[in-house]
This record gives sequence, structure tokens and C-alpha cells, in this order.
Amino acid sequence: MRQKAIVIGATGLVGQHLVEQLNALYDTLIVIARRPPRFINSRMRFYQVNDFDNLKEVFASVGADAKTDAFSCLGTTKKQAGSDEAFYKVDHDYNVSFAKLCRDKGVQNFFLLSAMNADKGSRFFYNRVKAETEQSIIELNFNRLVIFRPSLLLGKHKGRPLESLSQKAFSLIAPLVSESLPLRPISAQRVAIAMAMSAQAIYESGKYREAAKFSTVDIIENKQLLAMTRVKH
Repeated sequence: MRQKAIVIGATGLVGQHLVEQLNALYDTLIVIARRPPRFINSRMRFYQVNDFDNLKEVFASVGADAKTDAFSCLGTTKKQAGSDEAFYKVDHDYNVSFAKLCRDKGVQNFFLLSAMNADKGSRFFYNRVKAETEQSIIELNFNRLVIFRPSLLLGKHKGRPLESLSQKAFSLIAPLVSESLPLRPISAQRVAIAMAMSAQAIYESGKYREAAKFSTVDIIENKQLLAMTRVKH
């Protein structure tokens, strides 16, 4: 793929794996983050931000255009954010701001990491915010918007011992849990692989070259993510 990709949330659970996947697909990978990703090489351009509030200023120099695919894995938890307002700012405002900046630069394809059970009518604040973020980005009318809704993510969660303990427990019973179950946990790496696979499929279809008359929104639920990345023996 002789194109550029731009990604935020590159140091998170999924993002750190996505950077490696995208680096293998694109000639140039633009990373905007608070700290350098764990994987970096000469084909990557890293822009450090102290706070995503100044994303617009940083974005002015990144060189995104119509042949740039955009990826967002940016997110947090209410506990890490410290309040509902801070959580909303990260999960909604920063993501939507990034998407708008991409759209203004002519970006056609946008790939968004969301979460299972994103629902505006949910009694859970987390699920409502995820759904509102999805809707705000849908309204920007990208040529192709792909939304990924994984279940519980398996990976190394810093400072979250209960999740680490849960993952260890799950690893013992994982061979007995069918991957056809919609709620089955999924590794962060597999989600990253599915995101990269989706971008590759769009590229190969040639749809990114077409002048879109209608925007297309694809929502990939956890069951499909598992199926896409299942290892065939």
C-alpha cells in the first residue's frame, strides 16, 4: 500500500499493536501521541502533544490529505480520567476533533475503535458516550467509516490489577470458550490486526479512489472481529 496513515491513541492497549500493523502496510505512518510509541522506525513521523487540546495546531503540519487513512484508538476509563467530564473529553471530544480535522484535510477513510454495547439509550454512561462519539463521526460523512466494537480487551493493563487477575483466570478456561460467543474476550492484538485487515481490504477494492456519492458505515462487532482473526489450523 503506497499511502499514508495517521493514528491517535497509538500508545494504548490496541494502538501499540496497530502501529506495528500499519507500519507494514503504509509508506508513511504519522503518529500523534503524548509519548513515543514502543515501536518506531524511519518511515514513521511522530508528533508529540502534551495535551490534545492543541491538536489543531499540531495537525496543521502533519500533511494529511485525500490519500491518507485515519485511525483512532484513543480512549480512557472513567477511573483513569477521574470524572465523567474528563472521560467525555477524551473519548468524545478529542476523537471528534481529530475526525473533523481529518475530514477538513480531505481524508476519505476513517477507522474508529469503539466498544461493544455502544448505545445512546444505555443506562451506563460509558456506553452512551461511545455511541455519541460514533454518531458524531458518522455525521461527518466520510467516504468509508469503519467502527470496531470489541468486547473485553485482553492485554497488559497498567495499574489495573483486577483486570490482570481476570485475564489470568480467563486464560485457563479460554480453550473451553467458543469463539462464536459474542461476548468472548478478545486480545488487543487481534483487534489491531482486524483494523489493519479492513484498511487493506478497502485499498485492494479501490474504493478509496472513487468519488463517493454516498458515505458507507461498517460496524464490526466482536463476533466478526474474532472470526476475521481466527487462526486456521
